[in-house]
Amino acid sequence: MAIAAMAGSRDNIQGKRDSVVKGELGEDRDGEGGDTENLWSSLLGEVQTSRSSQLPSSKCLLMLGDKESGKTTLIAKLQGNEDPKKGSGLEYGYIDVRDEYRDDHTRLSHWILDGDSAHANLLNFALTEKNYEDTTVLINVAMTTPWNMMDQLQNWASLLQDHIDKLPLSSEQVKQYQSASWHRWQTYTEPGDELETLASSPTKRPSRTVMDSGDELEPLPEGTLARNLGLDLIVVINKTDYMADLEKDYDYKDEHFDFIQQAVRKFCLQYGASLFYTSVKEDKNCDLLYKYLVHRIYHFPFKTPALVVEKDAVFIPAGWDNDKKIAILYENMHSVRPDQYYTDVIARPMAGIGRKPQAGREVEVVAEDEQQFLSRQQQYLAQGLPPSQGQGGAMPPGVQKTPDRKVVGSPGVQGSPKKMDPSAVKPAGATTSEGVLANFFNSLLSKKTGGMAGAAGQPSSMTGLSPGQPGPPVKGSSPQPDDYGFTFDIELGNDKAAVRSDAAAELDRLTRNQKKSVSNSSSVEGTGGNSLPNNSSDC
Repeated sequence: MAIAAMAGSRDNIQGKRDSVVKGELGEDRDGEGGDTENLWSSLLGEVQTSRSSQLPSSKCLLMLGDKESGKTTLIAKLQGNEDPKKGSGLEYGYIDVRDEYRDDHTRLSHWILDGDSAHANLLNFALTEKNYEDTTVLINVAMTTPWNMMDQLQNWASLLQDHIDKLPLSSEQVKQYQSASWHRWQTYTEPGDELETLASSPTKRPSRTVMDSGDELEPLPEGTLARNLGLDLIVVINKTDYMADLEKDYDYKDEHFDFIQQAVRKFCLQYGASLFYTSVKEDKNCDLLYKYLVHRIYHFPFKTPALVVEKDAVFIPAGWDNDKKIAILYENMHSVRPDQYYTDVIARPMAGIGRKPQAGREVEVVAEDEQQFLSRQQQYLAQGLPPSQGQGGAMPPGVQKTPDRKVVGSPGVQGSPKKMDPSAVKPAGATTSEGVLANFFNSLLSKKTGGMAGAAGQPSSMTGLSPGQPGPPVKGSSPQPDDYGFTFDIELGNDKAAVRSDAAAELDRLTRNQKKSVSNSSSVEGTGGNSLPNNSSDC
């Protein structure tokens, strides 16, 4: 009897297990008509049912977008990774997803395609006919370059369409995927409008691809889902914190941002896409994007409605938007029209305007050593040559003042008709120039230097110098500043008047000397000379 009873209970357990696998114990799980004869069969049924409701592991994200559009940074934020590293080509990773209702977790795979469109062939590994239904595509653009935003969206959408056309999908499969997208768009309900029983537990939510056979799809407004890819598509505009810089550096107004938003929302209407404005730097809408992703992929509860108040934190769920809601933005557009071409309103700024102008690198100029410069000037003075006109290749590059500069000057500049051979008066020209400098500094130093010399009973360092004889430094001693005439001290008050009178007297003397040189030049010209003296060019 005991053996027979055990055998009967074993058969009962096995039968209950089979019935659970076949889905015949749906009512037992809710407590109605449960098996009161055998506790073990009820436990096995619950375990089997919980296993069948585990989170799927085949779901994945596909990140598309140009370089510097924020793809890697956004994914790292969703992962909780504080040190993102950019890859190249096609990059793979995953996001840990945990379900608090069922104490379950899974991994959401993601593929990141770099911004080079030449790597579009790598999509063959990320989006195939097998995982097509389980893939959610995110197209990323950045607010740092709003003038390129629409072109980037169109380019990536076209690239995605070209890849889908190459997949070995039958017409029935394509129609099924498009119908599922159509159904998701039409069945969108605002959070709080759905029945409380459906929002209480994600296990009771219907699958996103399950539709009643009797449901008929209503026609959508014109332009909505005009380009239905059959994929769950999300448009993400990253780096919205840059809006403040656009206002400051490029004089963007609210109407410009409204114009950008209405253009992007019209694009999302055509593809049936959701829209997110995010900023990882300021942590705006990043957590909301994660909750929306797990809601769309795993059907977690989501209770956040559309957000359109803050211009840098916009959220438009798929199925909420329409042309009438977009038209609200037109009310703030005074200087622009919504039907204008996008780049006519949001134009690329000219180079050099804004916070980051494209300027060339400044050439570093290395100054000559001071002691070398002074020693070279001392050599020129000792040789009786004007400063900075000595021989040698140590002169800095520049315009050389040669005696025949007027002869080979720029067009339209004619030289004097009276010309002399410079070799005939070269010594006089050199000494005259040096003498002018010496006499000029002597006149400036005559007042104070003379007084100091009288008090000390010593002659001035420049006393007795002729116009052509600069005072050389005394041998065996370091040169003093007064020896070269570079250092002088002028007292305020009465000394200024004295200096002016001395300078005027010196100028009168130079004028007389110039007249004498002109008369000498006339006499030399009479003898057949054809060149001006060197000092005429110097003066």
